[in-house]
Amino acid sequence: MKNFNLLVSSSRYNETNAKAELWFTLLICGDKYPIILDLEFSGLITALTSLNAKDVIQKIKNILNSDPNFFQYILKIIPIDFVCETKVNVIKQIIQQNYNSFIDKNDTFRISLKRRNHESIKRNNFIDIIAENINNKVDLENPNKIINIEILGNSCGITFLKPNDILKFKCKTSLD
Repeated sequence: MKNFNLLVSSSRYNETNAKAELWFTLLICGDKYPIILDLEFSGLITALTSLNAKDVIQKIKNILNSDPNFFQYILKIIPIDFVCETKVNVIKQIIQQNYNSFIDKNDTFRISLKRRNHESIKRNNFIDIIAENINNKVDLENPNKIINIEILGNSCGITFLKPNDILKFKCKTSLD
């Protein structure tokens, strides 16, 4: 799990089906050898694609435009820019060194934090520490850019996103 550029969620106990669906989708997108792994967290898998993760999101959006029901098991796909250990100083350093290349000086931003199996990081204190040297205006409702932090135990995925860079799907039920 130390190296991935896509974080994918499925419903619990459908990870195997989601892995097959993701593998097939990445092949369609042009990656001949994607690496897809289970996580210790139910409903989550990771993938390492040789393609640019944000370009993959765009290619999948094109697939979904022609076939909205293409996915049966995948619920969400998040591109990941950086993977590091879950240490506040390491996460802060990566964000400080890279946010200027992703966030323009007039962009508003929000920090999104999802913690799994790492409750020692306190949400408000952590976000304050990460944001302290970012001078852009904060907009929690409608930001131009999102600094997305996914804590997965001792590993952390960091992404600088536009609001439409995450693919999210409604859960299908037998009544749909």
